[in-house]
Amino acid sequence: MNPPAPGGRIGPQPPVPRTGPGGLPRTLTPMSLDPEDTGAADAAHDPDAPLHLPRTWRDNGWTAQVIKNEDDDGWAVSMTRRGEREPALVGPWTMGRDKKNPKPLDINAFNTLVKTASEVLRRHEQQLHAQLHKELRLHTDTAGALRITLDIVPDEFDPHAFLAAFDEGGDELARVKVRPDWRLSQASALAWFEADFARPR
Repeated sequence: MNPPAPGGRIGPQPPVPRTGPGGLPRTLTPMSLDPEDTGAADAAHDPDAPLHLPRTWRDNGWTAQVIKNEDDDGWAVSMTRRGEREPALVGPWTMGRDKKNPKPLDINAFNTLVKTASEVLRRHEQQLHAQLHKELRLHTDTAGALRITLDIVPDEFDPHAFLAAFDEGGDELARVKVRPDWRLSQASALAWFEADFARPR
């Protein structure tokens, strides 16, 4: 520091040298960065690239995200499949050793979460298929056993269903468009068959 100038003021400070001893450039030590922040920033350039962070783990088409539980002081984890807006699974997550922060994600925990979320999706798809697909076997005197199917299409603007008939060899005999609330039963299927598969009113 320069000696005080006349009047008690401190004189101008000399500029910080940009070179070190021997004229070499000074080495500046960068500030340490949070790996969560740097990893998330890198992944933002490629949202499908693998990402392995303590609270976010993305791989094989799935993303696990540790989040604060809104119901209490604990933590939760969500599992979202690539391309989906809503998570397939949200469940409680384990506290870390400090009993304050969540336990970091790792490959074993992630694989277990993927297996659980995939099973949840599989059951949901089975339930949805059962709701939208109906079928029965119709025994006739002239055409033998027929398989009659009803597939509902829950279109937002044009909800409808397709009624179809197949012979014992699997060949399609008829297909018509019907209302989405058309009820398939032995009686309705027989009436459709006897009407030569005309579109039901």
